Amino acid sequence: MPHADSAAIVDRLARFDRVVEMGVGRRPDVAAALADCGVAVTATDVTPREVPESIEFVLDDIADPVPEIYADADALYALNLPPELHTSAASVAREHDTAFIFTTLGGDPPAIPVERETLPTETLYWAREGPE
Repeated sequence: MPHADSAAIVDRLARFDRVVEMGVGRRPDVAAALADCGVAVTATDVTPREVPESIEFVLDDIADPVPEIYADADALYALNLPPELHTSAASVAREHDTAFIFTTLGGDPPAIPVERETLPTETLYWAREGPE
């Protein structure tokens, strides 16, 4: 894991048994590291993506999600989530009573209420801690 913030994010998410990364893109590093820690990981994206065998990949659009993908997750997370998707992602987490953690693109502020956790060069946003 080359990036200190990625290692810190993995450390925070490794306590969950099953997670879904929304919008994995071309960087499955965090998902792969979580799988290496024994976490069951599903990665989604609107475009087919290559991911390591240890990660299940499913085509999905968080703005029009397939509920079954998220039903058994303990946490949903997204890295570099654009503000226009914050509300949609938070709605999925609320619907499935799961934790929701994300980072934003550069200086984009979160578009939903969050708790902030400062990492060395990144801010991790906790929109939901999980079951209430």
